[in-house]
Amino acid sequence: MWTLVLNCGSSSVKVALLNPDSGAVALTALAERLGQGGAALRLDVGGEPRAVALAGGSYPEAFAALLRELDALGLRSDVSAVGHRVVHGGETFSAPALITDVVLDAIRACSALAPLHNPANIAGIEAARTAFPDAAQVAVFDTAFHQTMPEVAYRYAVPDAWYRQHGVRRYGFHGTSHAYVAQEAARMLDRPLAELNLVTAHLGNGCSVCAVQGGRSVDTSMGLTPLEGLVMGTRSGDVDPGLHDFIARQAGLNLDQVTAALNRESGLLGVSQLSNDLRELEAAAGRGHAGARLALDVFVYRLAKAVAGMAVALGHVDGLVFTGGIGENAVAVRAATLARLGILGAGVDDSANARAVRGVSGTISAPGRLTTLVVNTNEELMIARETARTLGA
Repeated sequence: MWTLVLNCGSSSVKVALLNPDSGAVALTALAERLGQGGAALRLDVGGEPRAVALAGGSYPEAFAALLRELDALGLRSDVSAVGHRVVHGGETFSAPALITDVVLDAIRACSALAPLHNPANIAGIEAARTAFPDAAQVAVFDTAFHQTMPEVAYRYAVPDAWYRQHGVRRYGFHGTSHAYVAQEAARMLDRPLAELNLVTAHLGNGCSVCAVQGGRSVDTSMGLTPLEGLVMGTRSGDVDPGLHDFIARQAGLNLDQVTAALNRESGLLGVSQLSNDLRELEAAAGRGHAGARLALDVFVYRLAKAVAGMAVALGHVDGLVFTGGIGENAVAVRAATLARLGILGAGVDDSANARAVRGVSGTISAPGRLTTLVVNTNEELMIARETARTLGA
């Protein structure tokens, strides 16, 4: 039997049809530009890509096209469950949940915490319940893994009423990825996860680090929203909270405009004034582009600083894990980060580091230094596994 994994965004749906036990993938798909012109469903079945135009560009139309493809492959009746990535579960959800009307209402109640994400997740859930009425539907939350953080790690030093009445606290994100790569790291090291203290670094257009103690998140860099923490592709990461008022007065911006700039015009893009794509920045820095060089240096410095900070939560660090599009491929970024982490005993094996790209996992640390791994994340497989585990329970 197969599990269909759905990751629904505001204008896209990522799809994977997997066997949660073997990890076999029967189909992957991406419906993009939903609600816009030129919407299409792009599929890959057995390494053969093709596209299906979506004239109306709606979620129901995308799911109808997906159903036709599954029917053509003879797989529709084999879909026993649908696993949904849901960005924010607030304090309500500390584990995946079988989706009922009550659960769906609770996800809606968390929408104020993730107004750009949860409504899209909900639209996908509603479309999937219509498209697959006989399949069990499970929500897997980005925030759930971090619900094991102690209060000292998740509370902000703000008026207590803000937390009690409005849920203002640190939640963390990328939980599915952090959980998956921690498990994979333990397998690669042939050590029980329960005995390991790991720092996992998920680095892509969005970036976060996590302190994983015995398989449980005890601290992470993202907070109330995915804007807190590391420098990212277009997100600022940590800034002085007084910045909002200052730049609003100086530049004549309103709160929405400041928030939008910190989310969409900052990070690598803002510093470099060139691109949010790290590959482009590395090429430009090699040609002498000062903004690109500065953006890379700021990214690495803030990353190393955050990794070292996670050691406070762990007491000692047994291993560091790089993952995500940047973490799995940016050889120079990994080397530069480890060069700044001498305080943790880090050191890089240049040959091993150079080999760990394009899907190659492995150890990249020099002998006798802090064990450092590159692990390819697989959030879709983790969601499928969590879906199966939830239904089994």
